[in-house]
Amino acid sequence: MKKLVLALSLITLLLSVSSCFKLKNFREYRRIINEIEITDVDLAELSDGVYYGTQDAVLVSAEVWVTVSENEITNIKLRHNHGRGEKAETIINSVQKEQTLDVDLVTGATSSSKVILKAIENALRSDQQ
Repeated sequence: MKKLVLALSLITLLLSVSSCFKLKNFREYRRIINEIEITDVDLAELSDGVYYGTQDAVLVSAEVWVTVSENEITNIKLRHNHGRGEKAETIINSVQKEQTLDVDLVTGATSSSKVILKAIENALRSDQQ
């Protein structure tokens, strides 16, 4: 009986510790998402080439390779790690079509949309790859 009580106590402790880590990660994720501000980039100032950028928000991250040619975004390759924000990946089509980061976020995938847009901004503000 003592072994059973000890085992149950250990399981309860492990679940509590695990829950604390998940809560901490979620809080950090929300903080990062709330602090993300997207500012547009003047494509006329960019040289032709491929630009690499990332954005990490603990539970969601994005890695992009943005191709610029003749002051236009001609291609965006995306690697997106997400929970349920897969539909946000369509935002790259809007960025390419509109040639701006000032596009509507994808409904139901707002956080992932912000992370992807920030990764694109980070890429365009970086040196070429």
